[in-house]
Amino acid sequence: NSGSPPPSIHPEMVTFTPTIFPRVGYSILSFLMFINTVLSVFNNVLVITVLLRNPSLLQPMNIFILSLAVSDLMIGLCGSLIVTITNYQGSFFIGHTACVFQGFAVNYFGLVSLCTLTLLAYERYNMVCKPRNGLKLSMRRSLHGLLIVWIFCLFWAVAPLFGWSSYGPEGVQTSCSLAWEERSWSNYSYLILYTLLCFILPVAVIIYCYSKMLTSMNKLNRSVELQGGRSSQKENDHAINMVLSMIIAFFVCWLPYTALSVVVVVDPTLYIPPLVATMPMYFAKTSPVYNPIIYFLTNKQFRDATLEMLSCGRYIAHMPTTVNINMHSLNKRSRLTSLGRNVNSHSKVLPL
Repeated sequence: NSGSPPPSIHPEMVTFTPTIFPRVGYSILSFLMFINTVLSVFNNVLVITVLLRNPSLLQPMNIFILSLAVSDLMIGLCGSLIVTITNYQGSFFIGHTACVFQGFAVNYFGLVSLCTLTLLAYERYNMVCKPRNGLKLSMRRSLHGLLIVWIFCLFWAVAPLFGWSSYGPEGVQTSCSLAWEERSWSNYSYLILYTLLCFILPVAVIIYCYSKMLTSMNKLNRSVELQGGRSSQKENDHAINMVLSMIIAFFVCWLPYTALSVVVVVDPTLYIPPLVATMPMYFAKTSPVYNPIIYFLTNKQFRDATLEMLSCGRYIAHMPTTVNINMHSLNKRSRLTSLGRNVNSHSKVLPL
């Protein structure tokens, strides 16, 4: 920084030495990660609290949401919180063991979140496109699926601890992750399989399941309209927007991470600037902010339970009444029959 390098140091070595990030840059990263940490912890603690306080919401499909909230919360605590502190200090000052732990934790819980989203997409696909399989969904099946996900992800997170790849400082040296810059065949083989099985495969499953869901829902709605039912284009549009938001958020969080691994494998000699090498992990750490909003708070049932809890019971959900019946002119049996006919005549396909 103070002038030309000493004669004993080769000029090429100086060129490839990671540059020191400006102090203001560390401060900006620390502030951004602080905001990310607050939102991640608040959103996911809120989801977990609402689900645990309302046993009626703990259904087989919603267990996936609970698992997702737990893994996202751990990303916020083990990843975003530590990075906020280290960026404020300007270096990863808490030691090598903490560095390995942070890399392991973020890798593990990030993979759990990603695979849980894949499992959730697959079960939603079964519910809509294969009703017979969807009816088989039970609490036991959901827990077995989550157990497989957590064990599968644990294998890929533990492997670097035993020499297949490794964990170490990355980018501007204030966070730790997989050793993307390590030039060895062991690391390349891990990154190749990691990319194929832990990103490309989940992405393919998610895109396939949600595209099939939308196609099936459109066919179902057209069938309802042909039989005299009410058009549900509004619900279709809502479902499409939900699916698009899920896929876009997924790519924003995980595509940079995967792109870096692909680049490192394809061109091992390529020099990657420290800030560029750091950003993929920062994008991945934003996923705990989006997921609770997309998968939980946009659902009216969950949203009503959340508002009721936050308002200490003062919020009362207003259920829309779409069936008006003259209660004085009908006996109990005829009221039930009329209600059933009214509901059938106004039936529509709602998005999951």
